[in-house]
Amino acid sequence: MSANRKGDRRERELVNALDEAGFAVMRAPASGSATERELPDVLAGNGERFYAIEAKSSAGDPIYLDGEEVEALLFFSRNFGAKARIAVRFDREDWYFFHPGDLYTTDGGNYRVKKETAIADGTDFTEFVGDSKRTTLDDL
Repeated sequence: MSANRKGDRRERELVNALDEAGFAVMRAPASGSATERELPDVLAGNGERFYAIEAKSSAGDPIYLDGEEVEALLFFSRNFGAKARIAVRFDREDWYFFHPGDLYTTDGGNYRVKKETAIADGTDFTEFVGDSKRTTLDDL
């Protein structure tokens, strides 16, 4: 399966999961290529929270995001009134969400998410949609 087809399938999977969680949600048509404006992959809102999401998936290798892509997401989010989030999914794992400012920045100005980082530090889907809250030992 080509990387684009797999990415499209993963985006649809995220859209369906957000829809089932009660969000009004849409995939941005032509995000990334067929328009001169950079659009997020997914827009989602539930009346209380509004997100512009860039979705990425990988078989297990680290996920890299171009610095310009992230800056475009932040610009769109500010103008639209949504929270910018990066959603990552590694094979056989759930979706994890990050604010772009929480990602590792490479020397070249790009961004990277490793699988271990996603699992340890990312916001999981249940917490992202507001169905649970993460409790750490520091909270106890």
